[in-house]
Amino acid sequence: MCTGTLRKIYPVAVLLIAAAITITPAAQAQTLSLLHQFSGPDGYEPQGTLVLDRAGNLYGTTTDGGAGYGTVFKLAHEGSGWVLTTLYKFSGGADGASPMGPVIFGPDGTLYGMTSAGGAGDGIVFNLRPPAFVCRSISCPWTETVIHSFSGSDGRDPQYGGLIFDSAGNIYGATAAGGMHCSLGSAGCGLVFKLTKSNNVWTETVLYFFTGEDDGALPLGGVTLDSAGNLYGTTWMGGAHSAGTLFELSNTGADWTETTLHSFNASEDGGSPADAPVFDQQGNLYGTTTVGGGNGGTVFQLQPSGDGWTFNVIYRFGELGKPYDTPTLDAAGNLYGTTSEGGVNDTGNVFKLTPGTNGWTYTDLFDFSGDFSNGYAPIAGVTFDSSGNLYGATALGGNQACQDGGCGVVFELIP
Repeated sequence: MCTGTLRKIYPVAVLLIAAAITITPAAQAQTLSLLHQFSGPDGYEPQGTLVLDRAGNLYGTTTDGGAGYGTVFKLAHEGSGWVLTTLYKFSGGADGASPMGPVIFGPDGTLYGMTSAGGAGDGIVFNLRPPAFVCRSISCPWTETVIHSFSGSDGRDPQYGGLIFDSAGNIYGATAAGGMHCSLGSAGCGLVFKLTKSNNVWTETVLYFFTGEDDGALPLGGVTLDSAGNLYGTTWMGGAHSAGTLFELSNTGADWTETTLHSFNASEDGGSPADAPVFDQQGNLYGTTTVGGGNGGTVFQLQPSGDGWTFNVIYRFGELGKPYDTPTLDAAGNLYGTTSEGGVNDTGNVFKLTPGTNGWTYTDLFDFSGDFSNGYAPIAGVTFDSSGNLYGATALGGNQACQDGGCGVVFELIP
């Protein structure tokens, strides 16, 4: 097993009806292909979930590499292979540094994302646009515009979460720190923000400051919107048991009201969730925690029940299985995701959870080997194409000549 230095997040500081679980052995018949192995100059340590465009091209970020402060990249089909283009290299200054989360396509068809540092020192929200002219080179950098630079009081250190647009074109997101002084220290306990565009200028509004008490602290992930315009997310710490929360921010028109839907206790129901939950078509919420019980994480479900919600753990991972990202749903209601240290080699895996009348069936789709052959330590979740193939990234492994543990890979998993 190779070892590397993976950027770690804040240290870990749970009525429950456990669903019946059937465990299916690792199904290694799936074919995993490496689409790209990062080498450093083209990026290092991809941690954000990839996004696909309509043509089937992949877009993502690396936390390091490039000019030393991370990159935004595109992977496109070319013949029988894939070709990586670095769309932007962050310089570490006003243009930002170290993007840890994904990029997304906005309503205008361009890319939006965040960096965890740079700008005024506390990270930025950025927009990337392709060149306005016909590019005759294989490497044509896109144009970056900083649409907001965090300054501490209005946010600090956005991490794994991505941005989300509402139907009016407003942007929502969260920062892990910043805001008002809280019980955990002067850096702030984090916040949820909104960006509104008027006359080509984006203006930030802070929707909620976390206090570090029962409402939680350190939202590492983004937020999810429901059809009524309410926001849902998680915090890494805080809550009634200091192990994080699942929260709702209700849009009342003039103000936003925070409701803690669940406080994790790091034991029976998990703890320290690192990203926002996701809705299925029935209005259920699904998410992951990085710890729970035997030190591994969990996958949980929140079901609407009258005027409230019912919380269920639908799967518990082994001692080292730590899912960081939001699970991905397919049209049949199956859940897919990754763990950073789970699987048979304790170096990460790709998993599937299938619902049934007697509970959920867990299938280990692929185990990373823990050497340089196929990457290891995936932080990012997975993305589907129209054929049902899965795409993802590992933060380490791959190119053996890159750093001490490899610079990470982008992979395709064909069912």
